[in-house]
This record gives sequence, structure tokens and C-alpha cells, in this order.
Amino acid sequence: MNSLERTIAFIEGSEADRLPFHPILMRFAALHAGVKYRDFCLSAAHKCSANIRCASDFRSDWVNTMSDPWAEAEAYGNILSYPENDLPKVVRHAIEEAGDIDRLKVLGYKDHVRMRERVAEITEYRNSTADSIFICGWVEGPLAEYCDIRDINMAMTDLYEYPEQVHKALDIITENAMSFITPQVKAGAHCIGIGDSVCSLISPELYNEFCFAREKALVDHIHSLGAYAKIHICGNISAILADVIRTGADIVDIDQRTGSVHEDVRLLGRRQVFAGKCDPVSVIQDGDETLIRETSMSFFKEAAGRAILSAGCEVTPGTPGKNLMFFGSLAGELLKNSFKTNR
Repeated sequence: MNSLERTIAFIEGSEADRLPFHPILMRFAALHAGVKYRDFCLSAAHKCSANIRCASDFRSDWVNTMSDPWAEAEAYGNILSYPENDLPKVVRHAIEEAGDIDRLKVLGYKDHVRMRERVAEITEYRNSTADSIFICGWVEGPLAEYCDIRDINMAMTDLYEYPEQVHKALDIITENAMSFITPQVKAGAHCIGIGDSVCSLISPELYNEFCFAREKALVDHIHSLGAYAKIHICGNISAILADVIRTGADIVDIDQRTGSVHEDVRLLGRRQVFAGKCDPVSVIQDGDETLIRETSMSFFKEAAGRAILSAGCEVTPGTPGKNLMFFGSLAGELLKNSFKTNR
């Protein structure tokens, strides 16, 4: 069973030879492959070769297009700088005042180099892996993208002071995300991740007013194209987890700050699973084998075995390779000691 077959079987509730292992690797991948982070962000060849090498070296079952949240933001008009070996930095946001929302428009991905490069990454993965590994494309979720192009502090204020303008912006962002999803799936993505990282910072009421329906629309669109959908929200999402599950996303990431999901497992649909939730710093980076095993086992008990093996968020560049190797090796052990429930 190859990595693609393993992941699909697990999501669909069929027999798998081991749990899928989906660590989120960005800065770690670049460092491991000896790639400058600027090149990792901007070059499909560099990003893909680094991720494919990590998949081989650490037995990861997926590759993805993540590196930073700014690809779409730059297309909207953010001005960025790209340090040689650090995350890209915003020099100026596309929306500096609420009136700038009127200038937002539907984007053509071919008109913007970083959006074109993401599609090129998926094509490179498809050509290099011969349908043997799970390929995940990516779009920013509506609220996360608004915060990317507005500045997060101003964006949060806008939810209260200019709700009508925010709704207008989020509608445009959602339409753009849909149009960006389509070429990624056509290029060969088996899954599209939706990164709506900031949703843990708002109330359940605001999440339902501004985010839920739009995230669900993205999930529905992904499904209509025959692909799987994944949602990643950083932070504690206990208060909105039931609603995130209701979007229909096939993979729901669980950040280490989120409380027990024991009661939420029953809300999962037949082909929905969690992914997470080991702390990437205190457990995966700094922990020993005993802590990594115990923490992983604890979550699988909590999730009734319905969880892809992953950390709660990005594996840090300071993580020892031996720790990541051991973490991945638990995929077989956890399945043998499975706490799975019948679907």
C-alpha cells in the first residue's frame, strides 16, 4: 500500500496497513534539504524537491504546497520582502483603510506569479511521484486572508465597526479561493487545505456570522471537483469545533491548544477524520521518545483512533531528525493498538 492509497483508505474508513503520517513541514523541510527559505517559498522546484526528500527520509504520506500565507495576499496587493533564510515579511498591506475594500476584485491566478507557482508545484509533485503520495494544495480561508491583506489588529476591529464591508471583502475572497482551488485540483491535487488560522481568535457567534458558510462553500466546491478537503485553524478551536466539523471537511486539524475531542468524535461523518495534535515544540521538538509516544497514544484514545498522525501545527526547524523519525514510526504501532470505532 503506497502513501496515497493508505491516506485515502484511512479517510474512507477502509483497512490501512498503518496510520497515515502527515507532518506539516515547511522551515524544517527547507533546512533538511539545504534549501534557502526564500527559494523554498518562491521556487516550485526547490519546494517540491525538499518536501519529496522529507517524505522519503521520514516516511511521510503526503506533500503539500505550504510555506507562508502570502501567495494570495501578494496578488491582492500586499508588498512583501523575502529574506534569504526567514519567513516573508509584509512591507505594506493591500487594505490600509476600510475604503480600500472597494478596490478588491476577482483574481486570475495566471496573472500572479506566486499563484501560478502553486499550481506548478502540484504539477511537479504529480510528475515526480507518479500518483504514489497524497498531494495537498492550499488556499487561505476567508477570514485569514482578510487579516493577511488588512493587518490582523485592524481586521478584528473591522468585524465590529465595518461588518458590511467585511462581508463584501469575504465574499470576494471566497470567490477567488474557489477559482484558485479549481486549477490546483486539475493539476493533480488530491486534497485542498483551507487555512483559516485566525478563527480561534473570534467568538462562535462571529465564526458563524462571517466564516462558517464561506468555509462550507469552499469544502463543497472541493468535493464537487472530486478532491478531499482539509481545514486548519490554529489555536484552541474547542468552542467552534462542532461547526468546523459541520463544514464537511474530510480532515479537521486539531491544534495542541484545543481541549479533548472525545465528545466531538461522534459528530464526525463517515469519511471525516481528525489530524493532530501533539505539541510541535514541547513534545516533537523537545520531548523524548516516551513523551512523544504517550502524547500520541493519548490523542488516539481521545479521538477513538480516527486521526491522522501529525503535530498540532508546523514541525519546527529546530526539531531533531531522530524525533521526527520516531514520531512517524508510531504510525504502525498506533494502528496495531487501535482505538478505532466502527463507522
